[in-house]
Amino acid sequence: MAEKSVRPATRPQSNQRQAAADCINQALEKSDIAEICHAIGAAIHLYNISDLAQKSGLARPSIHRAFAGDPKKPNFTTVLNVLGAMGFRLHVTVRRGAGAARLKPVANCQEPGR
Repeated sequence: MAEKSVRPATRPQSNQRQAAADCINQALEKSDIAEICHAIGAAIHLYNISDLAQKSGLARPSIHRAFAGDPKKPNFTTVLNVLGAMGFRLHVTVRRGAGAARLKPVANCQEPGR
């Protein structure tokens, strides 16, 4: 009896997704671009790359190339599109005890185009 080829699930299990998110967050904490790209690259292998390409609006080879560890790093739009296609989002928080540049007074922070 011949074995049937089974296409992997579009979305990995919840514990796998959380582990991937934790790995990406750890890399982001270190602010190491190469490590961030490596973590995202590891996470994309949990997903069906064709589905990621379709949801992100990027070509499959572009996704692979962006996170393959090449000296040329992906642009921010690529990172956000791929993270969004995996069901992740970036969230900015204030670090405690971190010295920051002096802020200028800002009257209102609105989304672009509004």
